Amino acid sequence: MKILRIFSRIIIGIVFIFSGVVKAIDPLGSAYKFHDYFQAFNIGFLNNLSLALAILLCTSEFIAGFSVLTGLRQKTGIWGVIILLGIFTPVTFILALTNPVSDCGCFGDAIHLTNWQTFGKNIVLFFLLIVLFTGRNKIARVFRTATEWIIISIVIFLFIIFSIANLRYLPVIDFLPYKTGVKIADKMVVPAGVPVDEYKTTFVYDKNGIKKDFDLNNYPANDSTWKFVDQKSVLIKKGYKPPIHDFIITSLSGEDITQQILSYQGYTVFMISKKLAEAANKPLSEGFKLGNFCAANGIKFYILTSSGTEEVKSFENGLIFCSADETTLKTMIRANPGYILLKDGIILGKWSWANLPGEAWFNKVIVVNK
Repeated sequence: MKILRIFSRIIIGIVFIFSGVVKAIDPLGSAYKFHDYFQAFNIGFLNNLSLALAILLCTSEFIAGFSVLTGLRQKTGIWGVIILLGIFTPVTFILALTNPVSDCGCFGDAIHLTNWQTFGKNIVLFFLLIVLFTGRNKIARVFRTATEWIIISIVIFLFIIFSIANLRYLPVIDFLPYKTGVKIADKMVVPAGVPVDEYKTTFVYDKNGIKKDFDLNNYPANDSTWKFVDQKSVLIKKGYKPPIHDFIITSLSGEDITQQILSYQGYTVFMISKKLAEAANKPLSEGFKLGNFCAANGIKFYILTSSGTEEVKSFENGLIFCSADETTLKTMIRANPGYILLKDGIILGKWSWANLPGEAWFNKVIVVNK
């Protein structure tokens, strides 16, 4: 039994620490997932709490796992795990049944699990948790109570600082497709021979007020007594999807300029603002200033946004504004505004508004080496 308790302690500790860390690396991604949850459960009025809840969740998971694994305030950690699993196991079961959100986000973007896989993982953890809970009275303190609380408090403080740093300066590890070193066009290619999405198509026909479903093999194509009503297609088997599958950039006039940008043999800077109105004025002004510098030095500069045309017009300043899908922009970079530097369609660098290099850096690295 002792060995089983040690095994349970290690597994639960590692899983919760890992889950907390990957969420803390990308707190904005976790906030987006909370937003998806709120929309799925029709509680969108909580959207403004998404980021705060994301940081609270990743900190709670990490500390619960840290406590269980190290033995510091282990009983408290066990209760923390009980609360977290008690909340999210029923939620993941509902998600598995209804599937309003395809990926629960329990391991951020580091590892993607289906809702059923996540529910199964939680059930396994529950069994291990029972082992820990039944043996909780045999747990010995590592240090004095006050000392353990001081250590836990310091760890919480440092972990929150870590989360905020990733939020402000971009994730320390980029789990998303638009990593530094990636050639975007290569990640959009669908290899020959890979499985494609398979759909089941159903045709709905009406005869004498009675509706009936038909498939492709038996629909009444030559029977005029049946009247076509509707067609339904349901995905039954998911095929291959390239890592980057929704990268489309259009000019404000509606022209698709994606290939024009990706095939350009030279330096290009993207200034990315998913919503211009949500960005602070000073970061936007600094971005526009960089845009004017790039334009004066022959560097392509595009402002990518999902803001509406009228909103964009209020910011027009001689720079090139383009439209892109909001989800795509969120995936490209976790900042508003954020910046991506490309050369020959390859990502060379990524920055948030908080650590954007100055004109001197661009002049030294780009203009001199053009």
